[in-house]
Amino acid sequence: MPKTPKSSPPKTARTKANRAKRRRLLLALQQAVRKEKAERAERHAGIRQEPRAGKPRTRRASRR
Repeated sequence: MPKTPKSSPPKTARTKANRAKRRRLLLALQQAVRKEKAERAERHAGIRQEPRAGKPRTRRASRR
């Protein structure tokens, strides 16, 4: 037999506040991660673009 759809409970002020808080926290976390990734990528790009002092760049021997 097919199940009858069940209505959701009424939305209280507390549940609305909790959902809003969770949304804000998740958004802040996502933004922090995005910023960290951007800074990391920038640092790595800066490291790679600078030429090495002394020796010229040569091919590295295979690690195998």
